[in-house]
Amino acid sequence: MLEKLALPLLRRLDPERAHGLALKGVKAGFGPLEGPYTSPRLATRIAGMDLPNPIGLAAGFDKNAEIAGPLQRVGFGFLEVGAATPKPQPGNPKPRLFRLTEDQAAINRFGFNNDGMDAIAARLNGLPREVPIGLNLGANKDSADRVADFARVFQTCAPHIDFATINVSSPNTEKLRDLQGKAALRQIIAQVDAARTDARVALFLKIAPDLTMDELADIAEVALDSPLQGLIATNTTLDRTGLKSRHGQEKGGLSGQPVFEKSTRTLARLYQLTEGKLPLIGVGGVASAEQAYTKIRAGATAVQLYTGLVYGGLSMVTKMVKGVDARLQRDGFASVSDATGTGVSEWT
Repeated sequence: MLEKLALPLLRRLDPERAHGLALKGVKAGFGPLEGPYTSPRLATRIAGMDLPNPIGLAAGFDKNAEIAGPLQRVGFGFLEVGAATPKPQPGNPKPRLFRLTEDQAAINRFGFNNDGMDAIAARLNGLPREVPIGLNLGANKDSADRVADFARVFQTCAPHIDFATINVSSPNTEKLRDLQGKAALRQIIAQVDAARTDARVALFLKIAPDLTMDELADIAEVALDSPLQGLIATNTTLDRTGLKSRHGQEKGGLSGQPVFEKSTRTLARLYQLTEGKLPLIGVGGVASAEQAYTKIRAGATAVQLYTGLVYGGLSMVTKMVKGVDARLQRDGFASVSDATGTGVSEWT
C-alpha cells in the first residue's frame, strides 16, 4: 500500500532526487523485506555461487552499497552494487537521468558517479550475507590507465564480495567501449585476474547490446579462453529507434522496455557462440515474469533488472520470482538450468 502511494509521488520529482529518496526509504525499512522467495526449481548455481532464485538486481541502483543490507531482503536472489572507481568522482553534470514514461524506459548519463572504492569496500566489509553480492568495476574518467583501474578496484574490494563485473560497456565514459576489442579485453581480463587473491570471487564481463556479430564472436572467443566465469548481456544502448518520449534524444544509455529485444537477441547469440559452456546473465528490459523467463529460455542462467523497478516498484521482485517458478512448473522443467537455452532459436 505504501509503495502504491509513493510511486506516483516519486514520479513527479526529478528522477535523480526520486531515486535518492527511494534509497532512503529502503534504508529506513519501507518496502517489502520478507527475504528471497525460493523453491527447488528456482535454486540456481552460477559460477560457484548458490542463489535462492535467479532474479538479481543490476548495477546502478545502489551505486555506493548504501543499502546492500536491506536490499538482500527485498526478494532478489543476488545483488550487484556499483560501479566503483578507484577515486571518488562526481560524474557528469546534472540533469543526467531522464524518465521516458511513454516508453517505460530511462536514459542516464551518470558517468560513474560514486564514492570511490575505499568507501564502498568499507560498507561491504562484514556485511551479513543473505544472498550473493557482487560489485561492478569501473574506471575513473581522468585515468591515465583504465585497465589498471579495474584491477585496483577488484583487489581492494574482492575480500568483501562474491563476484565482480568488468564494465567496459557503459556509454557514459568517453572511449570506454573501445575496450571491448579482442586485444584490449585480453589485457583487461588478465590484469584483473592477476589481482585476484581469492579464487572464490567469480569474475564476469558486461557487454553492450550494440555489437556486431563479428564483435560478439570475438568476445565469445576471448571469454572461453580466459579466467572469466560468465558474461552479462547487456548494458544500455545508444539506439533510439521508435522512442515516443520527449526525452528520447537525450545523450546517454537507454534502458528499459526498448532494450528488451536487442539485449535478448544478443544474449541468445552469445549462448550459441559459447555453445552454452559459459554462464550468461541476461539483463535489459526485464519488467515481468514472462520477460525474465524469456531471458532464461534465450540462454540466461540468471537475470538482472533495474529500470523496471522505476515503474513497478520493489514489490514486483517477488511476484516476478513466483511467476518464473510457475512457468518452470507449467513447462515441466525441474530447474532453471533445464530451461536455459531452450528458446534460443526464437531469437537467432
